[in-house]
Amino acid sequence: MSVIEVSHLKKSFGENDVLHDISFSVESGDVISVIGSSGSGKSTMLRCINLLETPTGGSILFHGEEINKKGFPLTEYRSKVIMVFQSFNLFNNMSVLKNCTVGVQKVLKLSKTEAEERAEKYLSKVGMSAYKNAKPRQLSGGQKQRVAIARALCMEPEVILFDEPTSALDPEMVGEVLSVMKSLAAEGLTMIVVTHEMAFARDVSNKVIFMDGGYIEEEGAPEKIFGSPEKHRTQEFLARYFAQ
Repeated sequence: MSVIEVSHLKKSFGENDVLHDISFSVESGDVISVIGSSGSGKSTMLRCINLLETPTGGSILFHGEEINKKGFPLTEYRSKVIMVFQSFNLFNNMSVLKNCTVGVQKVLKLSKTEAEERAEKYLSKVGMSAYKNAKPRQLSGGQKQRVAIARALCMEPEVILFDEPTSALDPEMVGEVLSVMKSLAAEGLTMIVVTHEMAFARDVSNKVIFMDGGYIEEEGAPEKIFGSPEKHRTQEFLARYFAQ
């Protein structure tokens, strides 16, 4: 059974249809990169998977259970399928350590000591231990994003959803965040990554989804999508991208 199964997902905002009939599955250990032009529905799809947006139609199953049904344990689900945002979403009035412990204490009911031990472990993993007492305003964008990833890891989730995690960063900071994500992928963490970083999509993913106009235009292994895309829109997008 797939970890996540998206079937015929639709999303409209009023008269505006943003997602049309989106279907794909996520297996344990998958690193799926979702690529496409701005406005193609990539982030909306990710937000539907985390129920930050309520789907208009279709289904999303987590281990075979419909997440959009009445009585579904949403808080528990969001601790297992967790989102890392492009704008970091850190609490500015809390230290780095506190940013990482507040969720596990509240949601997973860990003691302060257990939460801090876990936070120290994951801050070390992303190379941010030295900044545990700093406030977010004292950090660079790349450092903030690494803290946001550590905070997500503290929940020990099954899946991390990355919504354009490098798009708010200066170019020289992109590498430090991608490096952390590459190491997580190598360890077998299941990830869905909405990204404009084509080299990451090509080299780190085992599956690439190309979206256009709210549809999945093409999906497959990176070597297929980047090496011999079948659809004209995919060819056009990649040609334009690599011509930059």
